[in-house]
Amino acid sequence: MAVEIVYETHSTTTDNEAGIATGWLPGTLSGLGRRQAAELGERRRGGGFAAVLTSDLQRAVETAAIAFPDLLPTRDARLRECDYGALNGTPMAGIAARRLRHLDEPFPGGGQSYRQVTLATAELLAELAVRHDGRRVLLIAHHANRVALDHLLTGAPLAELLTAERTWQPGWHYTLPTNWRP
Repeated sequence: MAVEIVYETHSTTTDNEAGIATGWLPGTLSGLGRRQAAELGERRRGGGFAAVLTSDLQRAVETAAIAFPDLLPTRDARLRECDYGALNGTPMAGIAARRLRHLDEPFPGGGQSYRQVTLATAELLAELAVRHDGRRVLLIAHHANRVALDHLLTGAPLAELLTAERTWQPGWHYTLPTNWRP
């Protein structure tokens, strides 16, 4: 058996539209983002999910609340975006230019490295593999978590994923093997 993971990124924020890297700041959905969240709910309603987990950052929580107004998803800090430390809330172009430098070295000012995000995601996956074996779960989180999932579950090199062009699609699907361990 295995866990089927459906992964969705949070909907568009006002920071996304302004080219700002929100990091661990809360973020607020834009008008477009609120419409996208409603579309997410329509797309995934009746999806047979044993659990819905979301990052505890406001933009992901808001996405889940709009998408699934009758559901109380589990908030999990292990699904947070990378903490850019002193660079939270700065232009995305500056963060993008520094990604590889922070593969293993945390962002300045108390931030994280992408490897730390990957380790937190791996810890969550190990728990999901035990708790939800044979079931389907929905995760709503951030770009760094999708990179971590691609690395952990497909074997793609983390450095290549960090430098690849960001793409959006209406969800990603992963298979988490039974008793998966990082």
